[in-house]
Amino acid sequence: MNFIFKSIDHYQLASPKNTEDQSRKFFTEILMFREVKKPSSLSSNGGLWFESGSIKIHVGTEDHFIPARKAHPALEVENLNEFKQHLMTKHISFTEDGRLPGANRIYLSDPFGNRIEILEWK
Repeated sequence: MNFIFKSIDHYQLASPKNTEDQSRKFFTEILMFREVKKPSSLSSNGGLWFESGSIKIHVGTEDHFIPARKAHPALEVENLNEFKQHLMTKHISFTEDGRLPGANRIYLSDPFGNRIEILEWK
């Protein structure tokens, strides 16, 4: 075998059908990602795409949606304390978790109950 994996291209989360406005608000106003246009060949599938730096998150819609409460993306942030202050001003709850050696981290949920980890390495 002569191949290697280079990186994760994107992370996909799911949401219920017809919730694009809620996704847009959460990812652009809370996580401060920017929305990017999906290719026209995929736009009829519903959902939205977001980016921040090299991080890409696609939110796809499902008829029989079940939130991912354990599986999750882990997003590295610089200045976790400031991000926590931002979440508090937006009335977004989060859970602190100090169990990972060398990291400060929190968990929050998107509007649909999908788990998202935010961490800062010490």
